[in-house]
Amino acid sequence: MHDMQFKTYLGKSETRTDTVWPVLASGMAATLDAAHPAGAAAVLPPLWHWTLFQDWEPAANLGPDGHPKRGGFLPPAHDLPRRMWAGGRMSFPGELRVGAAVTRTSTITSIETKTGGSGTLLFVTVRHEIAGPDGPAVVEEHDIVYRGSEGSAVKPASPAPPPPAGAVERVVVPDAVMLFRYSALTGNSHRIHYDLAYATRDEGYPGLVVHGPLQATLLAGLATQAAGDAKLRGFSFRARRPAFHDRPLRLIAVPAGATMRVESRDDTDAVCMSGEATFG
Repeated sequence: MHDMQFKTYLGKSETRTDTVWPVLASGMAATLDAAHPAGAAAVLPPLWHWTLFQDWEPAANLGPDGHPKRGGFLPPAHDLPRRMWAGGRMSFPGELRVGAAVTRTSTITSIETKTGGSGTLLFVTVRHEIAGPDGPAVVEEHDIVYRGSEGSAVKPASPAPPPPAGAVERVVVPDAVMLFRYSALTGNSHRIHYDLAYATRDEGYPGLVVHGPLQATLLAGLATQAAGDAKLRGFSFRARRPAFHDRPLRLIAVPAGATMRVESRDDTDAVCMSGEATFG
């Protein structure tokens, strides 16, 4: 079993430093068509921390999918070529500010193998603790899934029921330019997000894949807007199925007291990502 094979990775930890660069904040604002964090010490909006701590490997160290070659901090899992962001949970004990120096300590907290209709799946969870000059700012658990290349890349899904009354909605159409810019801003070289020939021919997708983190960032932004002045205290999300470029992506937030349910839906009204935001 993979979890036994990679048990030496459990508890593995690394610490990195970075800066909340203003150019990345302004670039993300432009890409999302969002308000620009003003001022040298402006608060970074929720989930924009994914522009930090990027991995830029030399071209010789990249695999055929554009990702860095297997190995290093994460388990290699060479027999499971597809690697995706499955979901995550995070809390916000503090704030990150533009221009500030930041530190991230990452620890592998879980490795688990599951077998189902999609074959063997390897789930790896990494806990990230990000701190700035004022102390802890973001605590995140990041779920990564590895799977084989057998089977369909996209399974059929039924439309979800209509959202309840009081839901806040927004429709965006992630095009190739948005996906390219988000990839660049986050240092993500995975070819499924910008190389249409690779995504369709090699991975079997019907189009470019919209990043899971991009969907989560859009949902967190909608939830924060719907919550008004309330501070986002926690956010969790789970990827359900891929969404693709040039297709309407429906963002939905359903307020319920201090908790807000969020989800994205594709042009068939199937749920692509679901999540929850908590405020206080």
